[in-house]
Amino acid sequence: MHKIGIRYEDKYKMERRVALVPEHVKQLVDMGVEVEVVRSEKRIFKDEEYAAAGATLVDEITDSDIVIGVKEMPIGYFKKDKTYIFFSHTIKGQSYNMPLLKDMIDSQVNLIDYEKIEDDQGRRLIFFGRFAGLAGMINSLWSLGQRWQRMGIDTPFLKIKQTHHYNSLEEAKAVVREVGDFIRENGLPASASPMVVGITGYGNVSKGAQEILDLMPVEEIDPKDLAKRLKGDTSRKIIYKTVFKEEDLSKPLDASKEFDLQEYYHHPERFESQFEQYVPHLTLLMNCMYWDDRYPRIITKDYLEQLYKKGDPKLTVIGDVTCDPDGSIEALHEGTTIEDPVFVYNPFTRKPTMGFDGEGLLIMGVDILPSELPRESSQTFSDALIGFLPDLVRADFNVSFDELQIPPPLKRAMILFKGVLTPDYRYLEEHL
Repeated sequence: MHKIGIRYEDKYKMERRVALVPEHVKQLVDMGVEVEVVRSEKRIFKDEEYAAAGATLVDEITDSDIVIGVKEMPIGYFKKDKTYIFFSHTIKGQSYNMPLLKDMIDSQVNLIDYEKIEDDQGRRLIFFGRFAGLAGMINSLWSLGQRWQRMGIDTPFLKIKQTHHYNSLEEAKAVVREVGDFIRENGLPASASPMVVGITGYGNVSKGAQEILDLMPVEEIDPKDLAKRLKGDTSRKIIYKTVFKEEDLSKPLDASKEFDLQEYYHHPERFESQFEQYVPHLTLLMNCMYWDDRYPRIITKDYLEQLYKKGDPKLTVIGDVTCDPDGSIEALHEGTTIEDPVFVYNPFTRKPTMGFDGEGLLIMGVDILPSELPRESSQTFSDALIGFLPDLVRADFNVSFDELQIPPPLKRAMILFKGVLTPDYRYLEEHL
């Protein structure tokens, strides 16, 4: 059986997640699998818990055949013929990680990417998405309260803290419920009403965001009814929620055609954004959708400049959970950190100022949101991962890719085999 190594997460200072928790390490050890765990003072599960589960604590991974992490591993880290499992952020041909992919090719290793571990229908099986949505909404409500206070508007959202300050998800939820009860009884200030939260997407990230928002008095409005429903509305004891799907975000370039979802997926170049019509109605925008650079942006820098030239825009905060730099929210120049999570984007200078102060729009774009709920997110992730590992540790990698016997979802997620792009990922050659 192959030996497994769990590495220390070194990309971000406050990355406290782990892909495999102690109870699942114990399951592997009980099967006869050797597991070595690199010591970490910041990891949410302590070294002692892994030692008690039967793992060997080490300062560096030594001879493990399978190395498991969460975020990107550094260039120069890889050893020939080893198998590495992590979020590589390469499947879109991301330019910033092509040197990483090139290094893995040169090192002649195997790469399995969690993002592509899918069932036969293409549904992801192992993900942190719900927790990104949960933490993203908590952070965005906190950000909204702070930003409004800078604008001279005091709201009950000042009771909410950044997610990582809570000991558990339930503790955070209890505070959000309190805020909701206050709004239900006393309402929001007139200057903050009616409050409208727009959410792009309807997958796991969006569901996590809605799980938090729905703890407060919420009424949902269909996007096409938004303008009509809000006209003259002075409601203060309700928060309106609008969830945007693909057909709300984009329209065919050919005005005579109806929106077709499959055409949108396969030929996004035939579509353009129509999202700008909704933005003036939104207080908070939660961006929770999948995006790559084939698709239209939903908010451009040019649009934000036009919006702010009109004066006094309603849109106060964007929580960009999607977090694609220069992506669907063009003003997000790069992801932010847990320690320094927000910036104010000035639409006229087109420059960001870190923190809550300044002219423009506040953007929360933390790149590792699930790490603000490290215990719950790690447990859920590990629950999904552990079922694939017994077959993986028994696999014979001294065969061709076609003959490789590993669980099909893992094989579909194998980007590199012995340093060569596998058939489904040969499109990455043009990005290298």
